[in-house]
Amino acid sequence: MALPGHILLLLLIPVATAQTTPGPCSGCGPLSLQLLVGLVAADAVMSLLIVGVVFVCARPRHRPTQEGKVYINMPGRG
Repeated sequence: MALPGHILLLLLIPVATAQTTPGPCSGCGPLSLQLLVGLVAADAVMSLLIVGVVFVCARPRHRPTQEGKVYINMPGRG
């Protein structure tokens, strides 16, 4: 199964190729404003997605408290 980043890259390739003009130096030269805005927006979305996934995976899990139990061999827990 393809990762979301790979799918986004595959979707942006036709957009990038459509923005380039054929000629002796196809693909060299400044990017169009629409392509640049699209690439920056896609980068921002992917960055926020990565930060969100890291935040969800790194947060501490809620463990049920064990009130009333005394841990004799564990200093600091009873």
